[in-house]
Amino acid sequence: MTCASCAARVEKKLNRMDGVSATVNYATEKAKISYPQGLEVADLIATVVKTGYTAEQPPPPAPKPASGLDEPAGPDTAAHRDPETAALRQRLVVSAVLSAPVVLMAMIPALQFDNWQWLSLAMAAPVAVWGALPFHRAAWTNLRHGAATMDTLVSIGTLAAFGWSLWALFLGDAGMPGMRHGFDPTVSRSDGASTIYLEVAAGVTTFILLGRYLEARSKRKAGAALRALMELGAKDVAVLRGGTEGGGREVRIPVGRLAVGDCFVVRPGEKIATDGTVVEGVSAVDASMLTGESVPVDVTAGDPVTGGCVNTAGRLVVEATRIGADTQLARMARLVEDAQNGKAEAQRLADRISAVFVPVVLLIALGTLTGWLLTTGDTTAAFTAAVAVLIIACPCALGLATPTALMVGTGRGAQLGILIKGPEVLESTRRADTVVLDKTGTVTTGRMNLQDVYVSETAEEHELLRFAGALEHASEHPIARAVAAGAAERVGPLPPATAFENVPGLGVRGVVEGHQVLVGRAQLLQDAGVDLPAELTAAAGTEGRTAVFAARDGKALGVLAVADTVKDSSAEAVVRLRALGLTPVLLTGDSRAVAEAVAAEVGIDEVYAEVMPEEKVAVIRRLQAEGRSVAMVGDGVNDAAALAAADLGLAMGTGTDAAIEAGDLTLVRGDLRVAADAIRLARRTLATIKGNLYWAFGYNVAALPLAASGLLNPMIAGFAMAFSSVFVVTNSLRLRSFS
Repeated sequence: MTCASCAARVEKKLNRMDGVSATVNYATEKAKISYPQGLEVADLIATVVKTGYTAEQPPPPAPKPASGLDEPAGPDTAAHRDPETAALRQRLVVSAVLSAPVVLMAMIPALQFDNWQWLSLAMAAPVAVWGALPFHRAAWTNLRHGAATMDTLVSIGTLAAFGWSLWALFLGDAGMPGMRHGFDPTVSRSDGASTIYLEVAAGVTTFILLGRYLEARSKRKAGAALRALMELGAKDVAVLRGGTEGGGREVRIPVGRLAVGDCFVVRPGEKIATDGTVVEGVSAVDASMLTGESVPVDVTAGDPVTGGCVNTAGRLVVEATRIGADTQLARMARLVEDAQNGKAEAQRLADRISAVFVPVVLLIALGTLTGWLLTTGDTTAAFTAAVAVLIIACPCALGLATPTALMVGTGRGAQLGILIKGPEVLESTRRADTVVLDKTGTVTTGRMNLQDVYVSETAEEHELLRFAGALEHASEHPIARAVAAGAAERVGPLPPATAFENVPGLGVRGVVEGHQVLVGRAQLLQDAGVDLPAELTAAAGTEGRTAVFAARDGKALGVLAVADTVKDSSAEAVVRLRALGLTPVLLTGDSRAVAEAVAAEVGIDEVYAEVMPEEKVAVIRRLQAEGRSVAMVGDGVNDAAALAAADLGLAMGTGTDAAIEAGDLTLVRGDLRVAADAIRLARRTLATIKGNLYWAFGYNVAALPLAASGLLNPMIAGFAMAFSSVFVVTNSLRLRSFS
């Protein structure tokens, strides 16, 4: 495909097949097709071939290396692109060397020696024939299929200029010794028999080849972020055979042979081969290429690690938990590539225009030729204006406006830990005016921590922590784990508990060092006849915390205050979201007291508390019914339905697969500030797309009348056309500096 109208033709032909839904992307040179059972891929390829193009099916996803990433197939691969770009560069260099003297002699009368026109012909002919061969070949192919594309315009324009020059040289007066002519950027009256357009044939060809070459290089730069993501995976890995304890030996194998459950060694400076859990060692992991987080993350035994990250410090032994296409790195690359293959509504409009643009331009060129002949009778002026119309009208800029911005924007997002699922998401970010934040795991860490200890008058703090921590250590409840961890941190190793019993909804009871111990709600102690002093019940009323009472042998020891810790970045994130014009709302199933305490800490005024998971969707619907456009940020399974119901769903990448699948934007890093960055990036990408489309439409709307009215020399038109495509791609590349 050489222009947007090519992509539009292929897409139109595919969509005419029964049950087929196809999207063809000119910038990525890929088609994404849904087709019914009974239809073969070979039938789809045959349709593309009948349309005048070639196609091939991407290689099957298996077998894949454990990183889940292969070098992307098709036009994105270096092996595929480099020979094409090298051949284009060679054609451009030869054409430029031959064209430069032709253009200079035509523009500067002082360089026009006797018979200079024949030297111009000798140098322009290879350019007009061999240099422009890709355009002629594509135009002929399209003609055989009853179609016209941008190549048709270029081919007709350059051949017309070259053919006119041949007629003037061999049959007219232009071949006479002493012939001279000057260069005029606009149409001027002259004798057609003595006028040659060799500089137009050679110059336009060279300018368009230059545009194609710069476009190819720019498109490759636009996809650089995705390719960098693809190349993050390790190539081989040191697997431990014979166990991780002492006697295990390291065997180096290709990463593709790694299996779930294998333990492998990661030395300082090495990439982690695949997603897994640390089973031995302490280190810091650099995840900057995956999450955008510049500070290495400390890991120890039991911590999860992600394939593609770099081990910066100590030796780690990691057990593989995900391989192949299931890894986070592979899923990220897949999301980015899917987003780049999609189309925004604005691009679909541009595609529809491109599909009819070339035939319309051919009619305008014919009308221009006829109009000039009828009104002036000047054949040369008529021909010049018609050729300028053919050359200036390039739909490439329209076809590149959205895909290049998407490629750069989504690629840059991936580097920052922001995954945009598709181009339609961009419009949602612009409209959103309310952002609903789930509390647990989004605004807070999602991990309960021991905050304060209140001791009765008859007990000491270390006693309370020792006995309560020992009993809670036997429980799996999040609050119990928080109490046990906090107690162990403050008083050291905890004694074992026996006769442990869980009392549903109230707490736990058991024996610690021969003492009967109760830990849980006040009601648990009251039911057992334990008297709770007034100062303890008063302390338990602290807003935003969960109170855990403890008693030993029928006497109250004290109360422990446990709370979900607010993330350090949450308050700043709320400020950033407000700065984007969004009204933050806190949504949680926790108690109102806890919710309001968290909201006050981070600066949120509107709170919906004690909301059951199935009721979260109702809250989203209620806000939408008020006329709001709602963005939702969440991370849990219970957030998935609300994320799907919101106008814009932002899933924390540290959350569950269900939440990530339901979201429109995935924030790989568990930092709420990234939500503001994601919305800023999406809005800026959308603004770039609109700027590109404005330029592409404006350029054609302004340039066609100028060319038709005889105010543009065809060679200047060729330069302007090439510049328009390069401008659009270069404008998109500015997104690479987003931070």
